[in-house]
Amino acid sequence: MKDENRSTGGPVGAIVGVSDIEKSMTVYNDILGYDKVIADETGVFEDLAPLNSGTQKFRRVLLTHSEPRKGSFSKLFGPSYIELVQALEREPRKIYEGRYWGDPGFIQICFDVRNMDGLKAHCEKHGYPFTVDSSVKHNDVNSFDMGEAAGHFTYIEDPDGTLIEFVETHKIPLIKSIGLNLNLRKRHPEKSLPMWMLKALRFGRVKAEEVK
Repeated sequence: MKDENRSTGGPVGAIVGVSDIEKSMTVYNDILGYDKVIADETGVFEDLAPLNSGTQKFRRVLLTHSEPRKGSFSKLFGPSYIELVQALEREPRKIYEGRYWGDPGFIQICFDVRNMDGLKAHCEKHGYPFTVDSSVKHNDVNSFDMGEAAGHFTYIEDPDGTLIEFVETHKIPLIKSIGLNLNLRKRHPEKSLPMWMLKALRFGRVKAEEVK
C-alpha cells in the first residue's frame, strides 16, 4: 500500500509440502478456492537444490484464485498464491511429526473469512470438519473476546496434517491511542473497508524496537 523503499513487502502466499497433490486439491481448490493452475511442473529444480533432498525429483503446482477475494480486508491482502510441492523419490515426513505446534518457524496458514457457519458446512461437505472451534459462548454475541479485539477462529487440517486457520474478525482497535474500535459485524461482509480505515491500522502496529 505504501512504497517504503524496502526490498520485500508482505506475504503473498505459501509453499506447502504434500504427499499427494491430487488428494490435497480438495482442500486447496474446493475449500479454499485456489481454482486456477498457473504452473504444473515435474522435474529437478535449481531453486530447491540447497535444501535437504532438494536435488531429487518433485512435482510443483502453483495455484491462485480466479475470482477476486471479498471481505473487509480484501484490498489490504490482495490476490494470493499457494504452491503445492510433492516429493516423488522419497516418502516425506509430516511437518509436525515429532515436533511441537509452532516450532517450525511459523504457526499456520491463516485466512480472514466471514460467515463462519457457512464455511463450517462447506468444510464438512468436503470431508474436512473443523478440528478446533472457538465458538464457546464467551459473551452475548458469541465472540471470543481478546480484550481490544474479538472474533471467531477455527482450524482444519489438510490430508497431511498441515494446519489451516480461519479467523472471522468481529472487533479490532482502529486507533488504539484514542480507544477507537471497529465493529465489523455491522458492515457488509463482502465489502472492503475504505482505504483510510486500512491505513489507520498502521497506528496500532508494534515496532521491532518496542518488543522486549
